Amino acid sequence: MSLAECRIVDLPKIADPRGNLTFIEGRRHVPFDIARVYYLYDVPGGSERGGHAHKALHQLIVAMSGSFDVVLDDGRGGKQRFHLNRSYHGLYVCPMIWRELDNFSSGSVCMVLASNVYDEADYYRDYGEYQLALARPHA
Repeated sequence: MSLAECRIVDLPKIADPRGNLTFIEGRRHVPFDIARVYYLYDVPGGSERGGHAHKALHQLIVAMSGSFDVVLDDGRGGKQRFHLNRSYHGLYVCPMIWRELDNFSSGSVCMVLASNVYDEADYYRDYGEYQLALARPHA
C-alpha cells in the first residue's frame, strides 16, 4: 500500500433546512466492509493521538464535530497532512501507513470506521519497527 492510495472521500450529503444528513455504506463509500466503529472525544488541546500503523486494517477517519489534522507517513520520506473539519468528508487510510492525529479543536469528535475488529497484533507502535517491516519483502 502507498500514501497515494490514501485520500479524502466525499460522503453523501442530503441538505435539508431542518438539518443535513450524511450516511456511509461499506463497499460503496469506502473500499472495505465496516467491522468496527470507534470515536475519540474530549481530547485535550495540544494532545496527539495515533502514532502507529496497521498491518492489515483499512480505516475511514471522519471529523464528526470540530476539526483536527491527520498526518500520514509512508515510512520512506513521504508525508501528507490532512485537515478534517467537515462531517461529509472522510480520510481513507490504507494499511502500512503511519498516522498521527493532532491540532484538535475544542469539542472535536473523531469517528473511525475500521475494516476489522480490534487486534493488538495488527499494530506497529514503534516507528523503527514499522520502517524495518517496510524494508522486508513481504511488507
